[in-house]
Amino acid sequence: MLNIRRAVVGLALVLSGSPVMAADTTKIYNSGLLVLLFVGFCALLVVVQVLPAILSVMGLTKKAAKGAADAQMSTAAAKKH
Repeated sequence: MLNIRRAVVGLALVLSGSPVMAADTTKIYNSGLLVLLFVGFCALLVVVQVLPAILSVMGLTKKAAKGAADAQMSTAAAKKH
């Protein structure tokens, strides 16, 4: 009984609510070329700032991994003797 009730309520919501919840697509993008150039310039600035940061983090990670591997090798060599 509960399943039938849920199905009827769900069907009623879908049939009656879908036109009301539809998005309005009649607006047209009308910003000018200067706005697009400004947004593109801002995106370029962000990318130029992020690339060196990523390369720096990669270098630090490599250095830390190499240091950990060297420490592990020296510990293993000390245990052999």
